[in-house]
Order: sequence, then structure tokens, then C-alpha cells
Amino acid sequence: MANKQAAAALPQVTHNELQVLAYRDPLTGLGNRHRLREKVRALVSERAEDPAPFTIGIANLDGFKPINDLFGSQAGDEILCQVAHRLKACIPDGATVTRHEGDEFAFLLPLVFEKTSAERIGLMIREVLSAPYDLGDRNVRLSASFGFAIYPFAGEEFDELLKSAETGLYRSKRRGRGQITVYSREIAQEMKRSTQLEQALRNAIMADAVDVHFQPIVRIRDGSVVGFEALARWIDADLGFVSPAVFVPLAEERGFIDALSETLLRKAAEAALSWPRELFLSFNLSSAQLMDPTTAPTILATLARVGLDPLRLELEITETAVMTSADTAERIIAELRQAGVRISLDDFGTGQSSLGRLRDFTFDKVKIDRAFVSRITTDRASEHIVKAIIAMCDGLDLQVVAEGIEGKADAEKLKALGCSMGQGYFYGRPVDAAATLAYLERNYRDFTVTTREIA
Repeated sequence: MANKQAAAALPQVTHNELQVLAYRDPLTGLGNRHRLREKVRALVSERAEDPAPFTIGIANLDGFKPINDLFGSQAGDEILCQVAHRLKACIPDGATVTRHEGDEFAFLLPLVFEKTSAERIGLMIREVLSAPYDLGDRNVRLSASFGFAIYPFAGEEFDELLKSAETGLYRSKRRGRGQITVYSREIAQEMKRSTQLEQALRNAIMADAVDVHFQPIVRIRDGSVVGFEALARWIDADLGFVSPAVFVPLAEERGFIDALSETLLRKAAEAALSWPRELFLSFNLSSAQLMDPTTAPTILATLARVGLDPLRLELEITETAVMTSADTAERIIAELRQAGVRISLDDFGTGQSSLGRLRDFTFDKVKIDRAFVSRITTDRASEHIVKAIIAMCDGLDLQVVAEGIEGKADAEKLKALGCSMGQGYFYGRPVDAAATLAYLERNYRDFTVTTREIA
């Protein structure tokens, strides 16, 4: 009897109230995915007699998770509420904005009929969301990425339309922060090819089918080899030759660059054991690896398993990679240098703050980008830039390597300017491990005796 009386005393939730709860996001007060589905279906029904295009869009906050982790979930919730308020204030009349899971928001734009208008709306919303967010004792900034899909070209049913918008968003995320993509069949095909390529690359890594080639680095004054740069090569049974300019960024984007890099470093280090001890191995690190605190231990563990002295390894990093996460990169570089690994700044002169990087980080070597080297005999400005870099590095006690040396005239000019090392097709193209040994037999003094001593 007491339980019945207690139940009768509880407030009764009406059917309408239940519907409101089912269609509303409890944090922001916006509608949710169910509300968006209902709105889209109603609009399609309303326009059944005279079908006209409309657009749905998805916005995802870039870098929200790190901020949420750093400042706590309460601060994260506050940001999401501020985002909701801004979206409600800026979307066009007649439009609907909803919040889906996490930091993803969506909108229905009944009067946006084509790509240009969708991109214009995206630019406007991006600008609104980029303003600082007030968290009381601090302000934070965020960007947002967008995917748009236009009915009926991107789908006639809600689920298909939303999936198309998500495909556009995914492509935007792959291209970087603050990007806007309107779905098209071409983009869908591009994403499908990318996914197929990703799966093939993952399988190739597991099968140990990604290879390493080596390009000689020489002493310019006499042409003698001093080391080799390891370069990734992949030939797929179905896809044929796949450029590292394609598959390395893909591995970074999809989050398995560490597995690829570890495989390549192991193979490169094993090959280097067959070279004379005084020759070094140069290996490229990606920007993603310079953001991962486990990079240094992983590299050193790989060298230890293979048995290659860390003093023989030189890691090439770019300015862009360093700038992505400077504090973490600095710690990784320091840990590797402490173990004896040398660090080379690659593509020097093409970044945004070269002199600042040389001041803030400790490098052992600078590689002059081929963009300057390739025009050193025909463009006076390029010659002066290269000359200035060499003089600066000499003053900073840094070694210098000129990349992209194509002919004898380039080599002679660099020699006259005092450049100590170089690499390029003039000295040798990248070849596999066996061909590298053959190169050494032809070009390195006492190679047979040296390798016998190593064995």
C-alpha cells in the first residue's frame, strides 16, 4: 500500500514530455540525431510533389579531446554549450541545428541548394566557431571541420544522406584543420580508393612486403660515399608501384605510421650491418612520430634488437614536423641524441621559421632542399641562398648536405661554395640492399676486407 502511495506521489511524465526527451540533447538543449531524421523526412514529404534540393551538414570540433582532457569534462561541456549557442544564433532562418555524440553537430539547411552556397555557409560557421571560448579564468580557441551533403544527389534517404555528409567530414579531417568538403561521387571514389590502399598497406606491413632502398650520401670534394639515406619502397601485386609520397602520409593519417616506420628501420638497420662501420644510416621520421613520447624508446629498442650502434644512425626531421608539437619533439630529440643518434634538419629553407628552429633545437646536420640546389647554376638568388646557408652552418658548427644534385655542374658549384656533402642522381639513384652492396664493391675502398672484418 505504501509503495502504491509513493508511486502515485511521483510526477507523471506525459507522452509529449517523453517525446521531447527522446528528441533533445540534454546538455545543450538542441535536438539530437532523431530530431534531425524527423526534420529531414518531413522536408522530403513536404517537397514530394515538387522535389527541390536541400543540404545537411556536419561540424566536428578540431582538437576538442585534448582540451577536454586538459581542462576537464566540466570545461568541455561549457565549450559544447557555447558552440550550441553560437550555432543557433548564426544558422539561416528555417534551418535546424542538432548535436550528435561528442563534439559533433549537424544542421539541416532547407534553402541551400548547391555546392557554392554550402561552402559559403561552412565558411561563415567556421568563422563564428573560431572565436575564443570563455572558461572563466582562461580563453581557448578551437577550429571546426565540415562535411556537407546535398539532397538528392548525395542520397535520397536520411541514413544515406547523413553517411555522405560524414564522408565529406572525414575527407576534411584528413586534409587538416578547418576544412570544408561538399560530398560528390568523385570524393566518394577517392575515399574508397584511399580505404582500399590503406588495407593493402596494412597487409603489406604484416607480410613484411614494404621494402627499403638506399641512396648514397657522398663527400663532395672527392665523391667518396659516407652514408646512405633509407627510402621506403612498395610494389603491390595489384596496385603496382605506390609512391612513398602517397603511402607514407596515408599511414600517418590512419594512425599506423609507427608500425610502418618500425618495419622500415629494422630492415634498414639490418642492411647497414653489412656496410663498413664508418658509414652512417640516414632515416626519416614523420611529424606524427615527433608527437609520440614512445618514439625514442621504440627506435633505440629496434637498434638494440638488430645490433646496430646508435652512433651510426642519423634521423632526418623537417621543420613542419618539429613545429607540430615543439615540446614533445624537443624531448624526443634530446633522448635520441643522448643515446648517440644524430639529428638532421631536412628540407632546410622551405619551412616558416628555419633560423628559429636552429636556435631552439640542437641539430647535427642541415640538408639544403633540392628546390635551391636544382637551380644553383642558373639562378643567382638560389646560389646566394645556398652560399648563405653553408656559411651560417659553418659558423654554427653544423654539417651540410645538398640534396637533389643532378649533374656535374651542380656538384662543381657546390664544391666551390664549400658544401661538404651531397646526394642526388649524379651520385646514385636509390637501390635495394643487394644493389647497395654492389655499389660499395665498386666505389668503396677495401670494402671486401672491411666487411670480412665486420663478420
